[in-house]
Amino acid sequence: MTVSYAPIITSLLDNDLYKFTMLQAMLHQFPQTHGVYRFRCRNNKDAAYPLADIQKDLEQQLDSLCELRFLPDELEYLRSLRFIRSDFVDYLELFKLKRRFIKVSTDDKGRLFIDIEGPMIQAMFFEVFVLAIVNELYFNALSNDSVIEEGQRRLDAKVALLHQYADAQTQYGQDTPPFIVADFGTRRRFSRRWQAHVVETLHKAEPKIVGGTSNVYLAKQLGMTPIGTMAHEFMQAFQALDVRLRDSQKAALEAWVHEYRGDLGIALTDVVGMDAFLRDFDLYFAKLFDGLRHDSGDPYIWGDKAIAHYEKLKIDPKTKILTFSDGLDLEKAWELHQYFKGRIRTSFGIGTNLTNDMGITPINIVLKLVECNGQPVAKLSDSPGKTMINNDTYLAYLRQVFEVDEP
Repeated sequence: MTVSYAPIITSLLDNDLYKFTMLQAMLHQFPQTHGVYRFRCRNNKDAAYPLADIQKDLEQQLDSLCELRFLPDELEYLRSLRFIRSDFVDYLELFKLKRRFIKVSTDDKGRLFIDIEGPMIQAMFFEVFVLAIVNELYFNALSNDSVIEEGQRRLDAKVALLHQYADAQTQYGQDTPPFIVADFGTRRRFSRRWQAHVVETLHKAEPKIVGGTSNVYLAKQLGMTPIGTMAHEFMQAFQALDVRLRDSQKAALEAWVHEYRGDLGIALTDVVGMDAFLRDFDLYFAKLFDGLRHDSGDPYIWGDKAIAHYEKLKIDPKTKILTFSDGLDLEKAWELHQYFKGRIRTSFGIGTNLTNDMGITPINIVLKLVECNGQPVAKLSDSPGKTMINNDTYLAYLRQVFEVDEP
């Protein structure tokens, strides 16, 4: 179905910023932590052909990936970011992904399996690269001129929408927070070149709206702001580190504060659900963090809960920011912005709908941390179907400890 071609990943900067920020924190505070990651396609039945068909090309792409090193100008760029420490850049100068930590297999149903196991300061850096490679290999077999033309038509429509939203904002007073969108689409992009084209096009069209990207390489190349803080794996890892399970969220937030001391202050809320998160997000953390990120569940209910929580703590919500990043498009983001404007600041990270809106059904692929230091870890998402663990006993225990009901 597919054919071998040039390396998809050509720079180790072609990764999301939060992989660097989490890696720095783990290297400084928990360098001996061991992790196990598992790949899953959530919608195998919707795939145009079995993902097992790309195994050979995937193996070759991983071989190529594991030969890459950071280039001097890339290291200098990272060194220019205020929150990246010089000793971490020194570590990255020596860094190289190890091929022995990642294994690929298939089954007789045509399903693709990818297992990563090793030190988290190695294993955690594979995820975005692997997902981007799988996506591009899969869509390479489906790509043709008409697909690209349809993608361009949809991109042009997004540009028109951005102009419309920019015009609407000129009618608001200076006290109204701006509509801000960032590209979060590296892991599920149609291709590396298409993501670059989309991000550059949208940024040039409305730089005040689309000023950021999670992709560090594109941020460097296009002079944009690199966006990102933490992902679920960072919070999950603390379920297996040397703290009580009940204290794992607070320990993760404390470790983040210790590492970044006021920078990168957006906390992720849905590792064990929003309600359980807010029970741990007391006045101390609410003052230290700039805001919260939404990644599952109803965004309107979630945002209202966040505002009510800040008000309960006697914190003015208008001094905080909510970042939404779950299955968005520009229209949904604008509607959320309209709903919350005047009450709290908002920003939006849009992934698949920006970088893989080609008229072809995307594959919903993930690569999640499932074990840490020999113990199971899990996420109790606010959306059904996002929990990924094979250990029902641990899942039940996690629900009990954090008082989370079965969905």
